[in-house]
Amino acid sequence: MPIKRFESSINVLDAAKARIKNLFACGCKVYLSFSSGKDSLCMSSLVYDLIVSGEIDKSLLTIVFVDEEGLYKSMVDAALRWRKKFMGIGVPFLWLCLPMKQVSVIDHLSAAESWITWEPGKEHLWIRQPPPFAIMQHPIMQYPGQMNYQTFCKTAFADGIQMIGLRTSESLTRLQCVARRDMAKTGPGDAFYPIYDWKDDDVWLYIKERGLEFPEIYMRLYEAGVQRRNLRLCAFFGDCGTQGLRWIAETDNELWRRIERREPNAYLVLLYWDSEMFRRSSSKRRELEKDEEPKDYREMCRDLLFVNTDKYTIAPDTKKHLRSWRSLFIKTYGVADQSHYKKMYEGILYGDPKSRILRILWTDIFNDYNS
Repeated sequence: MPIKRFESSINVLDAAKARIKNLFACGCKVYLSFSSGKDSLCMSSLVYDLIVSGEIDKSLLTIVFVDEEGLYKSMVDAALRWRKKFMGIGVPFLWLCLPMKQVSVIDHLSAAESWITWEPGKEHLWIRQPPPFAIMQHPIMQYPGQMNYQTFCKTAFADGIQMIGLRTSESLTRLQCVARRDMAKTGPGDAFYPIYDWKDDDVWLYIKERGLEFPEIYMRLYEAGVQRRNLRLCAFFGDCGTQGLRWIAETDNELWRRIERREPNAYLVLLYWDSEMFRRSSSKRRELEKDEEPKDYREMCRDLLFVNTDKYTIAPDTKKHLRSWRSLFIKTYGVADQSHYKKMYEGILYGDPKSRILRILWTDIFNDYNS
């Protein structure tokens, strides 16, 4: 899908403020999705300051924090600080600890790609205990694992607009998501992205100039060698968190012990984080593999998708999309190259429950071919 970019006559900060004020001017309920991440902190700070200055109506706002159980302590501390700030000016702060379905790419070897946060009956395995004021039940959830947090929020807060700190610079999928939206026509049940055009430098500059206290785990990850552009606080078991998960064993033994108890296959990250199992390709791995016979990933994908599919261990959440993967293989035959087939092969075996890799490959293959 072609994406057009336009230069703006104002900076991203002023643009974000204008978007937020326009959103509240429509008079709809607004649900701000809080996560303790750097983008969420910037968005929350903008909204908080506009309330204090009297530029938006706080009675329309509710803060929603979906506690995914597997969080760094400094993330929990940040949520507690902002809960106090918002409640101090009379804004509700919903702290949700609900039994929602979460992706666990670590567990795909046992033919499962999901786990349930705050699962009833498994309190002894919880990574941490919920705060006493947390909401542990909700009428739209009839049983544990019925829905993930995206589906829950879209259903539970359909009477208003979700304000989310999504930024297009973080991934192609996010860029495509925003490019498809007409935010001028946003209404109840929709999502709104006021800082979608911010870059990493904009985020960190805002945090610095406002003196915002951010989770110190960002600094620990940076010191451990994570590049600034990759400093993202994801759920421990999600696909974007596996590479950083290995640092927990070195920096917080107690937290790692609780993670292993919750997710028995977590140790695999320490052993194979830079292997095909987790779609990594570190310089060390490339050095070890430089003398190996080159792999024909196109033939490997053909075998996986059409010839010997039943011989492979493919998790159910990914297996149900095999028809779409086969369509990708057929329609891009003669256009895709070995690098694309490598992503295809590792994406299916490693797990792609949300079809992110599948969607990105459609765009990457044809963009690379055209260029």
